[in-house]
Amino acid sequence: MAIINDIECDIIIPIYLKAIIVQENSTKIQKFILKFFSEIMVKGSSAKKQMIGQLYANLVEILGQIDAKIIVKKYSDKIEVFTPLDVLRDVKIKLQETPGIQKILEVLQVDEMDTIDKIKVKVGEIFIDTLKEKTFAVRVKRKGKHNFTSIDMERIIGGYLLLISDDAKVKLKNPDVYIKMELIENELNIITKSYKGLGGFPIGTAGEILSLMSGGFDSTVASYLTMKRGIKTHFIFFNLGGMAHEIGVKQVALYLWSKFGSSHRVKFITVPFENVIEEIFRSTAPTYMGVMLKRLMLKASESIADELEIDALLTGESVAQVSSQTLRNLSLIDQVSTKLILRPLCAMNKPEIMSIADDIGTRYFAESMPEYCGVISKNPIIHGSFKRMVKIERKFNFEVLDKAVEDAQYINVNDIVDDVANLKAIEVVNDLSSGKYTVIDIRPEEDCIETICESIKIPFHKLKSEFEKLPQDKEYLFYCDKGIMSQLHAQYLRDAKSYKNIRVYRPKTH
Repeated sequence: MAIINDIECDIIIPIYLKAIIVQENSTKIQKFILKFFSEIMVKGSSAKKQMIGQLYANLVEILGQIDAKIIVKKYSDKIEVFTPLDVLRDVKIKLQETPGIQKILEVLQVDEMDTIDKIKVKVGEIFIDTLKEKTFAVRVKRKGKHNFTSIDMERIIGGYLLLISDDAKVKLKNPDVYIKMELIENELNIITKSYKGLGGFPIGTAGEILSLMSGGFDSTVASYLTMKRGIKTHFIFFNLGGMAHEIGVKQVALYLWSKFGSSHRVKFITVPFENVIEEIFRSTAPTYMGVMLKRLMLKASESIADELEIDALLTGESVAQVSSQTLRNLSLIDQVSTKLILRPLCAMNKPEIMSIADDIGTRYFAESMPEYCGVISKNPIIHGSFKRMVKIERKFNFEVLDKAVEDAQYINVNDIVDDVANLKAIEVVNDLSSGKYTVIDIRPEEDCIETICESIKIPFHKLKSEFEKLPQDKEYLFYCDKGIMSQLHAQYLRDAKSYKNIRVYRPKTH
């Protein structure tokens, strides 16, 4: 579930509903002004124009998925969004999750404000109740031709508010209420709230990359960082032997795409690596198995990236976090590929990575991700030899790797829900009329299923420990919004604990 970020502390004005009522023709529409990421504004004119155009196109695509009636307008220094009030919350969330936006201003627009007298009266109508026994300051930005300055506006509006308000006082630093507005020609925008944007560059402005995804903390955070930097990020998963793990990685890839990157269609590629693992055990010295596995993953990723015309690969590796991530071993791994390999987490420690996972909402996914450790080196090498690696690799049958790449499966990330449903790994039940099932709502939210409020509530990240405490002579149905988490955790409990009394509940859609 997406969470709206905290409002910036300098603008907290409890007049939102009143402002909508006061503004003519605004009972059904809310306006936002979007400020661009600061690095966009310092680009050359051509690059800046291209980035703003891409952000505009991204917003048209993303917001169009919410409501076709949303209007997006592009300017050289901002983008304006006009949204119906019935989708206001969804729009706020999406604006805060879209790369390229530095700040989101929620504004009340008033037209034909061509004199200070008109402006001060309108501002007084809106703020009269809010300022009672409060301190305030007026801040104005002005653009266009006027016979008054921004300072004139601040002084005259502030004096008028003092005159009409009960016990209100001016306080220029840290007042109870900041009254912020922008005057553009005769259009007055009164800022009622301000939200922090994601920053970064618009997706589609910095090329494409193929992310090696395991579904854990590191690869998901690395993928988020490249998406935030404007890189169209595709996902590749190496299945070491487990349907639950594949479903889990698809789940978190869909989450990242839906949250930060749904302006573009990207691929999810699954490469069957079970036979590759067997060949590693046959041909590779135990101390080099971990490094060998990473080399083969990069080699396979390079082949698939070539097919997709992608120039770079992405991993979540952090220097010295595990034995395969020493500088020498990373160099050994990179030797097999001519692609650019990005490692945005290379200098981060685990707490820093987990903190980002908390912020973007992937921590629960990572903590509950089933793991299939197909290769565990005994006494893994931490300072591998290039010469020995060449000798070890000669023993490996690369026809096995070629076959894995040939059998790779490609889907669009937005098709993951249907793909998981078609797997039919766990039986899906649509009808509860038999009364023989107990529904377990595994969503992290506190709300219950509509019309099924007697369901058991066990958030998915607690299922491993809590499910075993339930009476095992009953039949259970796992429920989540799209059915992916339900499939994942039902499959995982069947694989790990051999439970046979678990199915998935998906209500029929009409």
